[in-house]
Amino acid sequence: MHPCVFLIFSLLLFCLETTTANQLAAVGGGDDKCFEKEKNALLHFKSLLQDPSDHLSMWTSEQDNCCQWSGVTCNNQTGHVTELDLMSFGLVGEISHALVNLTYLNYLDLSENSFHGTIPRSIGSLTQLRYLRLSYNSLYGTIPRSIGSLTELKYLDLMSCGLVGEISHSLVNLTYLNHLNLYSNSFHGTIPTFIGSLTRLRYLDLGGNNLNGTIPRSIGSLTELIELDLSFNSLYGTIPPEFGNLTNLQYLYLSYVGMCRLENLEWLSPLSHLEVLEMDGISLAKTNHWVDVILSLPKLSRLSLSGCELSQVMYPYSSSFLNSSSSSSIEFLYLGNNSLTSSMYRWLFPLTSNKLCRLDLSGNMLDGIPKYLGNLCSLKYLYFFNTSAAVKFPDFLNNLSGCTSLSLQRLSASGSQFTGSLPDDIQKFTSLTHLSLSENQLKGTISKKLWELPNLKYLDLSENSLHGFPSSDYMSNRSHIESIRLSSCKLGPLFPKWIQNLKNLTSIDIANSSISDTIPLEFWDTWPSQLTFLNLSFNKISGKVPDLSSNFDNKSVIDLSSNRFDGPITNVSSTVALLNLSRNKFSGGISFLCKVFHGFLVILDLSHNFLSGQLPDCLWHFKELQVLNLEHNNLSGRLPASLGSMIKLEALDLYKNDFSEEFPLSVKNCTSLKSLNLGANKFSGNLPVWIGESLSGLYVLMLRSNNFSGSIPLQLCQLASLQILDLSVNHFHGRIPSCLSNLTIMVQQGFSQLQNLDPDDILIRYSYNVDHVMIQWQGTEREFIRSNMKLLRSIDLSSNNLTGEIPYQITNLDELIALNLSKNALLGKIPWKMGQMKNLLILDLSRNKFSGEIPSSMSQMTLLSYLDVSCNNLSGRIPSSTQLQTFGPSRYEGNLGLCGPSLTEQCHGNEESGIQLINGESEGDGEGVDELDVWFYIGGAIGFIVGFWIACGALLLNRRGRYAFFYVS
Repeated sequence: MHPCVFLIFSLLLFCLETTTANQLAAVGGGDDKCFEKEKNALLHFKSLLQDPSDHLSMWTSEQDNCCQWSGVTCNNQTGHVTELDLMSFGLVGEISHALVNLTYLNYLDLSENSFHGTIPRSIGSLTQLRYLRLSYNSLYGTIPRSIGSLTELKYLDLMSCGLVGEISHSLVNLTYLNHLNLYSNSFHGTIPTFIGSLTRLRYLDLGGNNLNGTIPRSIGSLTELIELDLSFNSLYGTIPPEFGNLTNLQYLYLSYVGMCRLENLEWLSPLSHLEVLEMDGISLAKTNHWVDVILSLPKLSRLSLSGCELSQVMYPYSSSFLNSSSSSSIEFLYLGNNSLTSSMYRWLFPLTSNKLCRLDLSGNMLDGIPKYLGNLCSLKYLYFFNTSAAVKFPDFLNNLSGCTSLSLQRLSASGSQFTGSLPDDIQKFTSLTHLSLSENQLKGTISKKLWELPNLKYLDLSENSLHGFPSSDYMSNRSHIESIRLSSCKLGPLFPKWIQNLKNLTSIDIANSSISDTIPLEFWDTWPSQLTFLNLSFNKISGKVPDLSSNFDNKSVIDLSSNRFDGPITNVSSTVALLNLSRNKFSGGISFLCKVFHGFLVILDLSHNFLSGQLPDCLWHFKELQVLNLEHNNLSGRLPASLGSMIKLEALDLYKNDFSEEFPLSVKNCTSLKSLNLGANKFSGNLPVWIGESLSGLYVLMLRSNNFSGSIPLQLCQLASLQILDLSVNHFHGRIPSCLSNLTIMVQQGFSQLQNLDPDDILIRYSYNVDHVMIQWQGTEREFIRSNMKLLRSIDLSSNNLTGEIPYQITNLDELIALNLSKNALLGKIPWKMGQMKNLLILDLSRNKFSGEIPSSMSQMTLLSYLDVSCNNLSGRIPSSTQLQTFGPSRYEGNLGLCGPSLTEQCHGNEESGIQLINGESEGDGEGVDELDVWFYIGGAIGFIVGFWIACGALLLNRRGRYAFFYVS
């Protein structure tokens, strides 16, 4: 090449590079800057967010190069933002529409944050996106249709986002999609058939929604699928046999898919790559030879068939099954809750091998186990809880005493029917780390060999009749145990000091264990900052409780209730989540609460003590508190303003104290309240109208035995979930609001707030017993805890100054169980539809000014077990009813005009006429009804006589008529 030409070409190339560099610099895309438009989009995105962890601290206008910001990735050549990965940044806020300006974005991950609001429609403008993950956020709304514009998308994860609606049809456009995860949302409607057209899908998860209808057969077209999850929905029909076309499938999850059934399992045979199969809750009652099919799957390692009605299968295996040489590859096998008997062990044998690691036989009717289970040398976990047939525990252990005894790490057999003792054979299970035998029928002495197991960390023998616990000297070298649960075992009467030798303990439960002693002071210092659970309740332990501020780990549980502890409550650890010191003899103030700083406390129960003074105004930091029970103490004064800072408070119980002044305004901010009990105090003034507006979730409102006055506010009728309303023994006046019929839960069956609680959560399980009310029941005070409050619906307005009539609308409360309007100044007649309230067990209308008759419809109230209408102005006959006539005279006395079998005053005219009222007829005032009946028969007789003689007289006087009448042809 000529030197001049080369020189000219080099100059031109230099100019081109300079021009390009200047242009990039001008728009912000050089080495030390990013594009201004994209930088502003990111800054706007940040402006809508809270960033408590400061992950976005670099995102500022002063930091020129946004490509160096945390979570941001740019293309090395163009400088455009191509990836935004903010997973688990702890961000709070809405997703900004400004992201639309990141036009070159192909990867967006905002998962595991606290984004709220909807998915912006503008997300459809990010047409180069290939990866979109928004899972584990608090979004709402539907999938926007615009998402169908992301035609390059390969990965879409919207798991646990809070989304609703139907699965968007716009997803049909995402033909390159290979990963679709919509698990754990609230999608409803049917599974769209277009799913079958997304033939590149390798992962499809639609589980954990409210999808209904049948499973579309088109899913069988997704032959590239490796994982399919349709579990936890409301589908029905049969499982499509087209699933047999999914020959690449490795993971199939169909547990609790709905009311689906299977006629056979032949479609499983082609799935030779299947490793995990879960079909819990699907009926296999008609699937003969299912064991043969399972054995034909060479790679199956996990099989879960809990609750599949396996006991109803006529022929679980074929005749050729016994000669089969197939070897099972199953490592995890779950067969619980199938009502199986020991006959199942014949077909279980080929499903077990030395590969089996975990076996669940719980919830069946097995009277033992076969010896071949003792030869499974890899078995580590055996679940045998809640079996309904009696099993001798020594025999059970003996059948496991082969190589299984060396491999078994966890034996969970709570709530079964084990009998016998804990024998020396337990020493063979040297790998055992967890042994749970609670709620059985074990008796006798515990073998010392149990404590010698070298790896034992968790031991639960509670709810048995065991005794013979070791001495302190013997336990001096047994420091490996971390959790010990011996409630309802016979440990007492002396305090078991040997527990102090278990230096690694984090959990201790020795409740209800017959201890009548004091606790050694060194006990409290044995496990510094270590214990997470301490339950000493329901004993007779006495003495003082020392400083508890340094013994417990984060979110720990302390239950010392129902003992005889006394003295003041000193410091308590700030890490405690549950503190129950109820039903003791503690005295003094509760200023120790001001030293509990970190705000982990969820449940606080100090009830039934001798505590005094005021509730301290230092409750600002109890942001997590859900239950506060201070009932039956001597606390006084007004409630502090800081009470309103407990925004998660669900139950507030101050019953039987000496609190005073007006209804506490601070409660208005406790909008999560479900149970409010201020009864038996000295509160006064009017009820504020904001109760019905701010506390809309209340299911218990207990204000009895105070000095409240004024009228009952109509806003109480807005409490649709209210099932216990007690305003008795106050000074309310005016009429009973007719809108009480708007208390929806007293009209409809069920109560979801109580029924949806998770009983396995330890804090919720405690709240079942802490959260309770005392109500007047059949004339006496009775306690109802949350676990037996589900069906209780009660209104008590007794002992006030209410006037006027009972509003007829109150008879619409069909589910009401107890109604007490006694000791008021109510008048008028009892509503004639009162008998429609057929679920009433208790009705007290005594000591009012009611007049007229007892409605005949009340004879239909067959469940009524307590009735009192005494001391009114009622009259007439007590309606004929087996139920109403079982109540003694005292329930009707004080009504001068009332008569009937329950009273000594019989209704006049019963004996003379011999006529009894028919059930359901209208009654008058007794005597008047009988007189009317008499005149009815007298008039009928006179009419008959007059008519007879008119006819006969005409015949006697008229000869032709007489001849015509008697002529016979």
